[in-house]
Amino acid sequence: MKVIKEISAIQEISDYYKCIGKKVALVPTMGFLHAGHTSLMLKAKDENDIVVVSLFVNPTQFGKGEDFDKYPRDITRDYHICEKAGVDIIFCPETDEMYNKNNCTSVIVSDISDKLEGKFRPGHFSGVATIVTKLLNAVKPVKLYLGQKDAQQNVIIKKMISDLNMETRLVVCKTMREDNGLAMSSRNTFLSESEKNKASVLKYILDEGKRLILEENIADPDLIIKKVNGIIKERTPEFELQYYAITDNEVLDPIKDLTKYKGEVLISLAAKVGTTRLIDNIIFEKS
Repeated sequence: MKVIKEISAIQEISDYYKCIGKKVALVPTMGFLHAGHTSLMLKAKDENDIVVVSLFVNPTQFGKGEDFDKYPRDITRDYHICEKAGVDIIFCPETDEMYNKNNCTSVIVSDISDKLEGKFRPGHFSGVATIVTKLLNAVKPVKLYLGQKDAQQNVIIKKMISDLNMETRLVVCKTMREDNGLAMSSRNTFLSESEKNKASVLKYILDEGKRLILEENIADPDLIIKKVNGIIKERTPEFELQYYAITDNEVLDPIKDLTKYKGEVLISLAAKVGTTRLIDNIIFEKS
């Protein structure tokens, strides 16, 4: 397993693999890896010749008062996880390598970046789109592997790749979960055991929303949102449900009449659990 820190070096080796007919895949991460990341690596390994994992805590996607400095890091542990998963190359640049002092370019995917998470984290998705663009330009992968947990991010990256005529194909893999249904996340390390146990309610209200749509045939999304807010207040009143949204999975528009809608439904949420902000979602087909 190679460890590369310079953009020029990763570009050179990626060009070499491309010249000899090898398919290069990228799994972008901010480190502090967990089983969800490992599942992406294994999927990439199964479908490609060379797997690159990036380890980079991207400062431009953190807003004022967010947890950039506190974001968990353990580079040695990450190396071991990558090696065990059969990763070929780790790309772990320093911040100055990815953003030099004269950097003044950013990528903005309009409209869809301002919805849902964008309302609570202004500028976040510009930071995400910019770093993903920079990573794609550096690694030049044929496939990019992301987890479903960050559903809005996936919609934005898919749109960006299409609009900018990039050759990379996005592969979205299922969310990996703890035994109680909590979506795996590096931020889960900030939760107490009690908070982790109680956070199972988040997956429950996602599934309940799906049940109300598919089995109860409820047409009004506001009625579903009212019901799940009631569940939160009853079971975990200390949690702050920042949003619970029922949208399409293409442009993230709210679905106004669920009985008439046909296509992929995205139910997404964000909640403050103690001092930790968690997101989750489910996607399902409605015919």
